[in-house]
Amino acid sequence: MLDLLSNPDIWLSFATLAALEIVLGVDNLVFISIVAAKLPASEQALARRIGLVAAMVMRILMLFAVAWIVGLTKPAFEAFGTAVSWRDIILIGGGLFLLTKGTLEIHHAVEGGYDDDRPKKPSTTFALAVGQIMVLDLVFSLDSIITAVGMTDELAVMIAAVVTAVGVMMFAAGPVSSFIQAHPTAKMLALSFLLLIGVALIADGLQFHIPRGYLYFAIAFAIAVEGLNLFAKSAAKRRRERQG
Repeated sequence: MLDLLSNPDIWLSFATLAALEIVLGVDNLVFISIVAAKLPASEQALARRIGLVAAMVMRILMLFAVAWIVGLTKPAFEAFGTAVSWRDIILIGGGLFLLTKGTLEIHHAVEGGYDDDRPKKPSTTFALAVGQIMVLDLVFSLDSIITAVGMTDELAVMIAAVVTAVGVMMFAAGPVSSFIQAHPTAKMLALSFLLLIGVALIADGLQFHIPRGYLYFAIAFAIAVEGLNLFAKSAAKRRRERQG
């Protein structure tokens, strides 16, 4: 153990893998924030914590089953001359779930309207929300663990990176959720991200890999534009208040 702690390569692997796990976990965090927001305010924080803890536990358990995880990438059967693995099936299923969930949420937001000031009833139950979060945890965990296995052979490093990433997400979950709910356009942007991620998962399952760098650049660019919009609105509001 002391040899691991004194090895700079181990620390470099840990830092790199933790950063990758945090980036890969952003998708999961956005989904958790949107699902938890449909619960009563008193239950949202607990649902987010349970979702993130479940994600961490699931990732750690899957790390102990590395051989099984690697085996998921081996062909299970052929369809139309193309080899299909269980990983492909899970990714396609998760992508379809995200597309369906994102589309329904966008439809609800548009048809329901943002100007309805009446108290809103919770549109889901606590158990259903946690169940949805755990299903997507499984999908997002798969790519996360495969990435970890490809980065290092040290199980302790993988577990430490996963725990660190989930800790960062747990700290950021509240602010991210509050920001999404306080800004309707940001919520719509987050739902659009779910659609984008869903398409990417389906493409991966169909053997058409979309480099994640492109996706994260598109998301970062959209967030930057939305930030400029919010800044412009805030500046305009301050000017009106000074003039008034």
